[in-house]
Amino acid sequence: MGKPTGFKEFPRQDRGYAPVADRLTHYGEFMIPLSDEALSQQGARCMDCGIPFCHQGCPVNNIIPDWNDLVYRGEWRAAIDVLHSTNNFPEFTGRICPAPCEAACTLNLDDVPVTIKTLEYSIIERAWEEGWVTPQIPRHKSGKRVAVVGSGPAGMAAAQQLARAGHAVVIYERQNRIGGLLRYGIPDFKLDKKVIDRRMAQMRAEGVEFKTNVHVGVDIKAKQLLEAYDAVVLTGGSEKPRDLPIPGRELRGVEFAMDFLRTNSRRVQGDQIPEDEFISAEGKHVVVIGGGDTGSDCIGTSNRHGAASVTQLEIMPQPPEKEDKSITWPNWPNKMRTSSSQEEGCERIWQVATKAFVDDGNGQVKAVKCVKVEWNKDDAGNWQMSEVEGSEFELKADLITLAMGFVHPVHEGMLEELGVELDGRGNVKGETEGVDAYKTSIEGVYAAGDMRRGQSLVVWAIREGRQCAKAVDEYLMGSSDLPR
Repeated sequence: MGKPTGFKEFPRQDRGYAPVADRLTHYGEFMIPLSDEALSQQGARCMDCGIPFCHQGCPVNNIIPDWNDLVYRGEWRAAIDVLHSTNNFPEFTGRICPAPCEAACTLNLDDVPVTIKTLEYSIIERAWEEGWVTPQIPRHKSGKRVAVVGSGPAGMAAAQQLARAGHAVVIYERQNRIGGLLRYGIPDFKLDKKVIDRRMAQMRAEGVEFKTNVHVGVDIKAKQLLEAYDAVVLTGGSEKPRDLPIPGRELRGVEFAMDFLRTNSRRVQGDQIPEDEFISAEGKHVVVIGGGDTGSDCIGTSNRHGAASVTQLEIMPQPPEKEDKSITWPNWPNKMRTSSSQEEGCERIWQVATKAFVDDGNGQVKAVKCVKVEWNKDDAGNWQMSEVEGSEFELKADLITLAMGFVHPVHEGMLEELGVELDGRGNVKGETEGVDAYKTSIEGVYAAGDMRRGQSLVVWAIREGRQCAKAVDEYLMGSSDLPR
């Protein structure tokens, strides 16, 4: 805890943002940090609540009250040690995590939770500035080799933990840079890629080897990894996008959101993208189909391109402005949220189904046909959607991004070659507890992150990567000192 009376003395204060007009001119981060004095006060607000529900809310089970108290007391070096004990990459979560810990905070009963995410960000950035983040090189090498396929947060976390246990670890990535979804799926204005690069440098010093532009299952056979390594960890993510097979889907200008974001991020990071491959929103009327984080990233990117207009469509009803805490707390509530990208400019339309994309006569989309829908429960209590008669309308659209989520990992290539067992949703089947934790149906092959659990948060990927590393270490050595 912080100061016993801190939550009464100090109001909640969070990081601010640069003005919209300024931040739309670049792709850099635009958060305005708090001063050390303000951070100390925010740490002081952590109350003696008896049961720290923030632990339950945090997928990596961060020891939040402890580092809140240390920031309050100015003990920053001790704070980063506590933070790193449960989270390999707090610089990622401190930027892009939705902070379920804050939803679970006892002070959130009054809508003024401790600014946990800001404190986490501030601790790790202070640690990098002071030179406290150094390689943790193992004293002894195990002689075991591990291949990690996929370099997103789950793969990076698993690789780092296994390298620290003394194993020789090689990460395989099919893109030209390491980072997975962090690198190309999340725009640079939300996560500066230098943040990934500096962590990679630490991992290299710890013994992790990175191989890019290697598509396992295409460029090399997956079975070659089984022959060359003592264990293989699959962390390739859930990359099969949910499609919208309606009339006009084949038209130019109807794009998967990740293709739109990836080409932009690659250009921002210095790659030469041919004009016929680059997807630009400049001067266009953009329609984003899907109301989640990926859709929000499409909005922010489109506005930075200079879109003529941006409209976001969501098939679900608009959530309530405020949740009923007596029903939801300390769990993550369904409530109205507005992202920084949505604040920058877009129209949001709820309870809309997309019916068709309209051809301009030359194979280019020019509009989208929509209909309003309503949701009602059937006799069994299940929600059912129905179209509202006479509610059809049309939106002008030169560019449409499909941001409706991902259904499962890509099966073609590596997974089909391995013949690994899948669950009912098409993910790689595997448990998280017991002697078979993170094991697949193939001996010596493990799976973690979105590839195993389906699309989820970066913080869940880090958790699974860490836990999977412990399971692999036990498999290789008979026991493990790695934390879960």
